[in-house]
Amino acid sequence: MNNWNPRSDHVVSFIDLGTNSVRMMVVRLNPNYSYTLISQEKEVVRLGESEFGDNTLRREAMDRTVLVCHKFVQLSKAYGADEIIMIATSAAREATNQNVLVERMREEVGVELGVISGIEEARLIHLGVSSGVDLGTRDALFIDIGGGSTEVIIGDQERYSMLDSLMLGAIRTTSMFIPEGHKGPVDENLYSKMKRHARGVMVHTVRSASMVKYDQVWGSSGTIVNLAEMAARAYGGRPGVLRFSHLKKLAAMLRSLDLASRRLVPGINPERADIIIAGAAILETFMEELHIEELNVSDRGVLNGMLVDYLSGIEGYPHAQRMSVRETSVLQLGRSCNVDEQHAETVLRLALELFDSAKEIGLHNLGSKERELLRYAAYLHDVGDFISFDNHHSHSYYIVRNADLLGFEGREIAIMANLVLYHRKRPPRRKDPGMADLDERTQQNIITLSAFLRLAETLDRSHAGLVSGVRFTKKDKSEVVLEVVAEVDASLEIWGLDDDQKAFHKAFDRSLRVKVRGAA
Repeated sequence: MNNWNPRSDHVVSFIDLGTNSVRMMVVRLNPNYSYTLISQEKEVVRLGESEFGDNTLRREAMDRTVLVCHKFVQLSKAYGADEIIMIATSAAREATNQNVLVERMREEVGVELGVISGIEEARLIHLGVSSGVDLGTRDALFIDIGGGSTEVIIGDQERYSMLDSLMLGAIRTTSMFIPEGHKGPVDENLYSKMKRHARGVMVHTVRSASMVKYDQVWGSSGTIVNLAEMAARAYGGRPGVLRFSHLKKLAAMLRSLDLASRRLVPGINPERADIIIAGAAILETFMEELHIEELNVSDRGVLNGMLVDYLSGIEGYPHAQRMSVRETSVLQLGRSCNVDEQHAETVLRLALELFDSAKEIGLHNLGSKERELLRYAAYLHDVGDFISFDNHHSHSYYIVRNADLLGFEGREIAIMANLVLYHRKRPPRRKDPGMADLDERTQQNIITLSAFLRLAETLDRSHAGLVSGVRFTKKDKSEVVLEVVAEVDASLEIWGLDDDQKAFHKAFDRSLRVKVRGAA
């Protein structure tokens, strides 16, 4: 477990020294077990430049890296970092003069540099990428093409069955096959040599991966993200997905251009223009050998894995409780907006009791997926208070719609955003801006689920948890009976239900009759 007192804020800086670039992420750990992203920075340093012939880090490359790391450490301290964790990957771990870099970091930067193995790098990549998608127990293949190495992982949300690290990367392959200073096109013969080399390096990994069944393929790293961005600009396709057919066309186009023209290709990161062809050759070979028609693209990686690994060691964080990506993401958003958790949990409980009892009497036929979205929306319904109580339902809509909640599809986020919008004030209308673009079935689901959330919110309007239980007991063609259990006086909550009659009737074409058990 990490040594952190949850009664106080704690700022941590994570720094990743890659073969191509240095990345930094600074986060504040909050007393309510959420975290706040303070800063993210990246600078290209080419630590592995000219290294892979004799496995020696060049002084100029180390100078650039030390300078950037010193800047990042000073920036971290300016943000109040109490702890700085710095790791290095392929370029440093393979260097015969690795100790020189470690000593310079200690003396000139003031931070202890940890050089991690390829397998540990693969583990962190898996943590980083899988924590941003909803896999559950389904296995996925993960491919991360770095500057000096490529990591290949097979695993589900939490566990992995295969971790591999190959001495195959965009900078390494470029230095092996493209002469230093070459600025012209790359001919087909040279590109074929790159692919042939990649095929030889990955042969055992491909064989092992071919023996395992997986449902999805995920590609990460700057190389893959940049290839996907260029392919999307040139050939269209679904956002966040790279098709093999598009990659082949893109690679052919890129290698036909000289370096100056390559830097002008729409979507390219100009700093990658000299190494992107080697990266394309590696990815194209992987997709050929494993018969991958398309892969999902993630911008998460080692740095995200470092954060998740750190949080997993702190009791109280969702990451330490093996929660799903979706639940972890929702909790993180709610806590970062300082929601009243007691009220949020009460509304959540009441909303689910309403959903379940309504299904029992045949009031709706929605399933577990809709129930889950209601649950998350109930927890998040008041996040807009973070901005202002006035009109907070609208603020809640904006926050949920734009918070980049992890593990959710766009349609699911739209449903949750509309539910938090309509938890108070007027009920939803199909022609409303947030509703009009949704299909008819989704619109009806929002109308139905928002009725449950409105009732649940009303039943805890005092934020005192006075209502201990609620359930629909019976229905006929004109009326539904709602039984409310309150062991103390909950008159304010019961009176408020009159205001929800219109929304309830719109959802179910019936009026609501309330029966109270207890002292209320």
